Formats: sequence, C-alpha cells, structure tokens
Amino acid sequence: MLKVYNTLTKRKEEFVPLSESEVKMYVCGPTVYNLIHIGNARPIIVFDAVRRYLIDRGYSVNFVQNFTDVDDKIIKKANEEGKDTMEIVDFYIEETLKDMHNLNVLPATVNPRVTSEMPQIIAMIETLIEKGFAYEVDGTVFFETESFAEYGKLSKKVLSELEAGARIEVDDIKKNPMDFVLWKPKKEGEPYWESPWGKGRPGWHIECSAMSKKYLGEQIDIHAGGEDLIFPHHENEIAQSEAANGKSFTKYWLHNSFLNIDNKKMSKSLGNFMLLRDVGEAFGYDTVRFFMLAAHYRSPLNFSDTLMESAKASLLRIKNCMEDLNFAITKAEEEPIDEAGNELIAQVDAYKARFYTVMDDDFNTADAISIIFELVKTTNTYIKKGRNKRLLLILKENLDHFIGILGLLYKTDEAKESISDDEVLEWIAKRVQAKKSKDFAKADEIRAFLESNNIQIKDTREGVQFKRV
Repeated sequence: MLKVYNTLTKRKEEFVPLSESEVKMYVCGPTVYNLIHIGNARPIIVFDAVRRYLIDRGYSVNFVQNFTDVDDKIIKKANEEGKDTMEIVDFYIEETLKDMHNLNVLPATVNPRVTSEMPQIIAMIETLIEKGFAYEVDGTVFFETESFAEYGKLSKKVLSELEAGARIEVDDIKKNPMDFVLWKPKKEGEPYWESPWGKGRPGWHIECSAMSKKYLGEQIDIHAGGEDLIFPHHENEIAQSEAANGKSFTKYWLHNSFLNIDNKKMSKSLGNFMLLRDVGEAFGYDTVRFFMLAAHYRSPLNFSDTLMESAKASLLRIKNCMEDLNFAITKAEEEPIDEAGNELIAQVDAYKARFYTVMDDDFNTADAISIIFELVKTTNTYIKKGRNKRLLLILKENLDHFIGILGLLYKTDEAKESISDDEVLEWIAKRVQAKKSKDFAKADEIRAFLESNNIQIKDTREGVQFKRV
C-alpha cells in the first residue's frame, strides 16, 4: 500500500488517486530568467522519481510542469541585455530543458508557458470577480482573502495573525493587507496583454491555477514543489482554484525540503549561489541526481564538495558492479540452478519486497538506494564465485529494475562517448594481436590511447574487460 505525506493534513495517507488508472500531477516549474540553480534541481529530480515510481506501479501519469515566462526578473534581465523578453525566456527554457535531460528527467506531458495561457488566466479572474472573491481598483485586480473562509489551511497560518503582522502602506488600495494581486496594469517598457481591466499582465499565483485547470481539470491528485512555495504561492493557488471552481483543488500536496550549501542557506549575498550547470560539469549530472535521491525528499539536504565527491564514489560502485556483471554474463553458461542458487533467488526476492516497502513509505529513495547497495554487494560476491548465466541474469534484471525506477544510470550529453563500444572492441582486438606478436610497445600504445578516451581495460582469465571512467 503506497502512502504519501500530505502537507495539507500533516500526515501520511493511503494514496488513492481520483482515477484508478491515471494520476494527475502538477509540479511548479522555474521562472526562466537564468540557468537553474542547484536548489531548483531538487524538486525536478525528486518528483521525477515520484513519477517514475507511480508509472512502475501501473499508473498513467499526466505530468504538467510550467515555465513562468513573464515576471519582473525576466523584464529586468531583458532590459539589462537590451533584448526582447521572449528572447530571454526562449533561450533559458531551452537551456533548462537541456539540464533536465542531463538529469535524466522524463519529459513532461506538457510544459505550459504563462504567455500562451492568457485567455484561461483572464477567464478565471473574471469568474472570481463574478463570484465575489476578487475586486478591481484602477486596473489592478485583487483576490479578497477574507472572502475565502479556509484561507491558510495548507500553511496552517491564521489570517488574522497574518493581517496583524502585515505592513500596510499609507496609500494601499487593498481592502486587506493580505489580499494578493491577480492582474496588474502595465508599466512603461513592460510586456502587456489586453484585458477587461485594461492593458496589463497577471500576478504570479493565478498562473498555476489557470494552467492546472486547463491541462488537468478542476481537481488533481498531486501538486508538488519546494517547501518555500507552501506560503504564499500554494496557499493562494488553493484559494483561487477552490473559489473559482467550487470544489476541492488538490488531493495530495507534496513538498521537498530545502537544500543548503555548506550548512548555510544558498543566496547570492553569501556568495554560495551555485548553478546546476556548474555543479553538473564539475561532478557529473548523474552524481547530482544520485546525491539528491540519497536523502528522503522531506529531509533537509546539505550540499558540499566533499559530499558530492562521496556521492560520485558511491555511484561509481554501482557502475562498476554493472560493468562487471554485464561482462560476466557474456562469459557465463546456463546451468541447472542448485540449492545455493535457489537461496540466492530468495535473497533477491527479499530485496525486491523491501525495495517496494520503502518506496511505498512516502517514496523513501534513501532507503531504496541502501537496498540497491545490498544487492550490489551480493552481486559482486556471486560474480567472484558463480558463473551461472541464469542467476547472473536474475541479478541484472533486478538491479536494472531498481536503478531504472530511480533513473540512476544513464549517459548525459556532457558525457557522450568519444568512441563507440564497437570501436573499443576493435582496439582491444588489435591490442590482443599485438601482445601475441610480442609487440608490447604497440599494446601499451593502444592501452594509452583507450585511457585517453576514458576507457579503462582489465585483463581477466575470461578475456579483456573494459569500462568507461
């Protein structure tokens, strides 16, 4: 039984989607004015793993992740670079998609862009005004928080306390300091759209409510993102969506915890702001993915070079095991499975049962990875003393399955092969022939050439084994 921790109820609940076969899942995407930072990578990776596990469990997942492509930061960036805002967002959306690909993230069912969804956004604002949940003042439309009785139910914040702590400007045109903007009038030099309230653009919160409704319907199963979005963004989404649609919005709210840098909050002022691109190039995108999944998504995670080096070494253990296993399979023969073989199969089945047990417990990827390492150890031990091809294939099938659910082993665009496997085998054959001819200088030259292309070779009693390092 799959259980998920629901931020709305503050407890783990049995996962029962609205449909028996489909899961509707919305994950808040980035505002595209720069390359994404390492903190952005955490929700991208962990909710991709959630999606992969749901697919493995037999669900079809309609996965929507938006791009916010109209924002003050985008306008500022465009003005600084003397470019049109669409030039900025088109470039950074393409770069973000490259980073996602290099993190082995499955493509979204759809990546809606705010600028393409203005009719839906305007229509939802009109509905909120008609139903008495929003009001317009001089071209600005506000959501009236006091009109929505359940405001604060996600963040567990009390509206009266928020009002008391809010800073009220002298010329504030809001009815209440906690009312938030749905539509704002254009300023000079900013992009704008025509609306019933004049030329302008939407506020941040209304975008996701409109887009999730268009692509997933009025009610969805999972809404996910970083815990920094709980208030006010997701709180405001609930108010807008439920006020406009007259029904509950999201069944399960999932939020990942923060990522710190050397035990400090990441910020430009502290000088510890790190782009994913830089970290991926330094340690490998696959290492970044492994690092993020090696902790439970609701646990705070600390980033440091030391911890990344440790993650890289741990991931290499899995890679080496798979290399050795694949090589052993090519040299093994099928034999009857004896009592010891049946014991091995039972042990692997136990690993599989435990893997699903921990993943069913709110997607505990940290414990799932620990089980993968137990299977790696068992596999390495068997490779050294066993050569039954049927058993080796069972080990491989299960390792591939576990690794695939978490998306751990893959080749990134940053690690394209300089020479193909077939070419490597050709060079190995030439080296073997050179050694037979006692041309050891030539054999050493070929080894050096392969090593220069990050190919490590090892002479074994079964033949020459190679792996990429």
